[in-house]
Amino acid sequence: MNWLPKAESFKEHLAAANRIETARSRLEALSVLANAQLSFLETIQLDAALRKAPAAPDAGFEDVRLAILTASTVDHLLPPTRVAGLRRNLRIEGYAGGYGQYRQDLLNPASGLHAFKPNVVLFSLIAKDFIGAVSVSASADEAGRAIGRTVADIRDMWRRAREAFGGLVIQQSFMDVEPQLFGGLDAAVPGASSRLVAQLNAALAEAAYADSVLWLDVARAAARDGLDTWFDVVRWLQAKMEIAPQAASVYGDMVARLIAAARGHSKKCLVLDLDNTLWGGVIGDDGVEGIALGQGSAAGEAHLALQRYAKALKERGVILAVCSKNDIGIAEAAFRDHPEMLLKRGDIAAFVANWDDKVTNLRAIARQLNIGLDSLVFVDDNPMERGHVRSELPMVAVPEMPNDPAHYVRVLADAGYFEATSFTKEDRERADQYAANAEREGLMNAVGGLDAYLEQLAMTVEFGGVTPVNLARVTQLINKTNQFNTTTLRMTEPEVEALASDPKAVVLQFRLVDKFGDNGLVSVLLAGAGEPGQLNLANWVMSCRVFGRQLEEEAMNILVEAARVRSVRTLKAAYLPTAKNGVVRDLFERLGFTRVDADAGAAGEGASQWLLSVADYVARPTRIARKEPAHA
Repeated sequence: MNWLPKAESFKEHLAAANRIETARSRLEALSVLANAQLSFLETIQLDAALRKAPAAPDAGFEDVRLAILTASTVDHLLPPTRVAGLRRNLRIEGYAGGYGQYRQDLLNPASGLHAFKPNVVLFSLIAKDFIGAVSVSASADEAGRAIGRTVADIRDMWRRAREAFGGLVIQQSFMDVEPQLFGGLDAAVPGASSRLVAQLNAALAEAAYADSVLWLDVARAAARDGLDTWFDVVRWLQAKMEIAPQAASVYGDMVARLIAAARGHSKKCLVLDLDNTLWGGVIGDDGVEGIALGQGSAAGEAHLALQRYAKALKERGVILAVCSKNDIGIAEAAFRDHPEMLLKRGDIAAFVANWDDKVTNLRAIARQLNIGLDSLVFVDDNPMERGHVRSELPMVAVPEMPNDPAHYVRVLADAGYFEATSFTKEDRERADQYAANAEREGLMNAVGGLDAYLEQLAMTVEFGGVTPVNLARVTQLINKTNQFNTTTLRMTEPEVEALASDPKAVVLQFRLVDKFGDNGLVSVLLAGAGEPGQLNLANWVMSCRVFGRQLEEEAMNILVEAARVRSVRTLKAAYLPTAKNGVVRDLFERLGFTRVDADAGAAGEGASQWLLSVADYVARPTRIARKEPAHA
């Protein structure tokens, strides 16, 4: 957990947090403590305080009911998992199935598992239970058939978990804990444990991706940290612990970050300092030619490795920004003139270099990109700058950077800020889309006036139903969008597919294109059948990149037209407030819905219910042309 700062005065701060009477403030104080390196004892103490803390529905923490179906002892993993959830805006309640009882728990409707009603099910299984009977003398075909049977068996358990509970399913990869038989030849002998486990993990990971099951890769973590860090044979023989206690904190963080990613809590933007971060030295003093970067020195190669990693993150959809105390002309010169500079100015969606404090500039970057401060990861070599940002902006992730830049990439990667559960076409294009947004802002400043700006954008909306091609992106948008999100309903791919296949439902996805390029698939409307003649708008999400461009009006026009085709008389909608979705508080009123006061408080403080008469709806004028779908 080397990306977290060391805990200071833990006992005193924990005692102070426990004395806080306001539920929200206490939970926030405990969350601050969770964002530090903790010993196992401190983790247990923080977990105990968390479990005693009262509910705080207004604090922005999502409730998770996590069940671990296991073939080993996992009780020691629950406290660090709950603490790691606190670190990522999740309040996790855990259930550990009985040792080796995962099939019975799953198949018996009267089991404790079914009574618990999890919304996340994690399968933590043992390789030996599935492939232990394969003979070391087995042929490749025999080994392949055994692996095929195992994958089919586990997929069936995934299916049963989904049918019983819905929600997320997570599969833990298998660690190879058996001793070598042949030495290096184990990797080639079909019946050797290391080869069997490697092939099983590869086949199971592929199946998990196909089935929209999340993959918890403890095998890779054990290979990275050393098997002895993750597996202690003494603990196994004494208590059947496959995951060793010394790995519990990292394990818990891996579980929590995966759930958080599926619920839209992964970070979106990597904000980089320049001097002694992206390059060695101070460019204002050393000049472009004097900074350490690239081949020829260990420091130069270390900084180049960070640039390479940042470039790869951009290519998978992470936004890059710069926040530096520097003269902007001098800072940009390095991107333009240094021959070893891998990152180019065009890779940076928001470039802020001035002499203001970095807290002010991080706020400016979030505003410019139209994302929340909690979407930012700020990387800076200077401990004073890191401390200032942590103090003033606790929602910004600030990894604790080591003194040696050779370890920068490892720390950033290990922290898992950008954990992903899918990789779509829109992800690949996102960084360029944010760069195009800068051009759109330039147009708006040039023409003056919103109406003229929207007219000159020459926007077109492409819309239609959910297809196998866009299913992953539709699900991702539902689960990652937090601002324009009317109910924050989270769904799995099978759940989205099932709703989209319902002939009585209307599920629409929207793509917005303009003169600067394709914004991608940016909005989803989910409406299911309600009372006779009524559609219930279960959720509506839209990317922050297209706020204020009249897409909400045009999308509602399209939904009403689809409702009329189905002889729907009324649309029913709800707004369920969260800490982040205040931007849509007045959405339905703007679109002509009538608030149903009798139901307004049913879902909690600030919630509202709305009805729209389809016959009375008057289409909203917009500056968006339509590209009709081949089929809706």
